[in-house]
Amino acid sequence: MSDARSSLSSDVQRDVETLWDFHVSDSGRTKADFLIVLGSHDTRVADRAAELYLEEEAAPVIVVTGGAGKVTSKEWSKPEAEIYAERLRRAGVPQAAILTEPKASNTGENFEFSRVLLEEHGVPSGSAIIVSKPYMAQRATATARKRWPAVDWRTRPPRTTVWEYPTDEVPLTRMINLMVGDLQRLRVYAEKGFQAPVEVPEAVWSAYERLAAAGFDQFVLD
Repeated sequence: MSDARSSLSSDVQRDVETLWDFHVSDSGRTKADFLIVLGSHDTRVADRAAELYLEEEAAPVIVVTGGAGKVTSKEWSKPEAEIYAERLRRAGVPQAAILTEPKASNTGENFEFSRVLLEEHGVPSGSAIIVSKPYMAQRATATARKRWPAVDWRTRPPRTTVWEYPTDEVPLTRMINLMVGDLQRLRVYAEKGFQAPVEVPEAVWSAYERLAAAGFDQFVLD
């Protein structure tokens, strides 16, 4: 991955680091009523949830949520939640601790459909830990606070740095494009009432604008 990074100018690298540092949020070691694991193209999110369940006993229940997203709809033949659930089981998480929600097509639905599922199973929902891609943590929390405000939300994404994160399966260019798109959505979706407002510092917004102008605009909304 160092070769891919070296293809970026130093200015672009700084802007990428600025967006990453803003997006990533980790509440630290904590316990909650349940883990909510947001499906995506990155199966390391499921691995992180397994680690939190098995090693930290962070929550007694894991709900995995996700159907087909803008990346996985083209690459996977199964819903994200089903693939994540399989990975959890292989890691040693008992089936009895896993609830699977395979229909959500966006972040709002991740929380809305999971709320219904948890209510149907009588799972307490006073507190929860969001497990998502690292750079999704900020927007996921903002969405959760808007769509399910009664819950005390924390977040525990996979532990990695911006330059360690990309892999052959999660390419650097895709990561940058997704981070740029998520930054824009923090503002646009708050204005539409889809998520709670998040204050974006001017330096972060400027980094977003430079990256979008440099061509990292694949997931920027029209």
